[in-house]
Amino acid sequence: MKIQSKTAKVLTILLALTLLGGAAWAAGHLPGKGKTVQPARATWTTGFFLEALYSRALEELGYTVEDPKEFSNPIFYQSVTQGDVDFWANGWFPLHNAQLPKNFDDTAQKVGVIVKGGAVQGYLVSKEAVEKFNIKSMGDFKRDEVKKAFDANGDGKADLVACPPGWGCEKVITHHMDVYDMDDHVNAIKAGYSASMADAVARSRNGEYVFFYTWTPNWTVNEFKPGRDVMWINVPEIIPSEGQEGLEDGMVASGIPGAVTDPIKMGFVANDIVVVANKKFLKENPAAVKLFELMSVPLADIAAQNQKMFEGEDKQKDIERHVDEWIEAHQAQWDGWIKEAAAVK
Repeated sequence: MKIQSKTAKVLTILLALTLLGGAAWAAGHLPGKGKTVQPARATWTTGFFLEALYSRALEELGYTVEDPKEFSNPIFYQSVTQGDVDFWANGWFPLHNAQLPKNFDDTAQKVGVIVKGGAVQGYLVSKEAVEKFNIKSMGDFKRDEVKKAFDANGDGKADLVACPPGWGCEKVITHHMDVYDMDDHVNAIKAGYSASMADAVARSRNGEYVFFYTWTPNWTVNEFKPGRDVMWINVPEIIPSEGQEGLEDGMVASGIPGAVTDPIKMGFVANDIVVVANKKFLKENPAAVKLFELMSVPLADIAAQNQKMFEGEDKQKDIERHVDEWIEAHQAQWDGWIKEAAAVK
């Protein structure tokens, strides 16, 4: 009996070691090993962090991740449907709906929500000017004294930092200039957004007023605090663009800090920030699908990273360090995402 007990004990130990070895192999299983991923990222610099974070997660699953290709929205959506790129983490919906190619649903899809409904957009004006001129909406920029106060280049129009061509917001702002009859009163600056906003910051520090479009998360609302430095203003009335039709209720918001009225007619729908990927890539990579479905990033974290970029930490090595710091601050959650995604067969 004693011999049998010892034999049984040895067998039990051997079995346990075998199971542990199998578990260790499973834990170290990398579903992306031997596979290459081609990410893309948007032309707005505040989206670079999300691309770097999601690419890092794929690397931890064993994928070889290429340097991102940088695209304007329409070019990305065309490229992802053609399979030239695999994904990006810069999808804004419903804002980007109007820029999707007709075959989008056949070959690409949205997968995973990075930020749910927190990406608000609209127009901000220096608080001092709002109070001095009683500015409530964009329509107030038709008044001569308001135009003059915001005319930085002497053309007789108020200067608005807008969006470059190819961005979803550029289409909506152009729509607003048209339907509210603002073209003779407002100069919508469509040069590079970061450079235009840097100029606005410099003018503000020189005592001049600013008028700009922005979105959240973005460093601009850290630099210009709504309610302290600037105020959100209304559009004159809700007139949706083609891509906003049917979403009129979402263009009016309540409880927005720093708004001139409550509720406020923002003129833009609050957006979800999502991953968009090629369907063939997703079908061949279920672990990536699971990862995209699991991951999310707090709005405040994105804004804080964007502020670091504005303050000069804007090189790729800086962004990668920001990713390191974010992962370290969320290590348990990060490890859970990787483990759960790696377990998908």
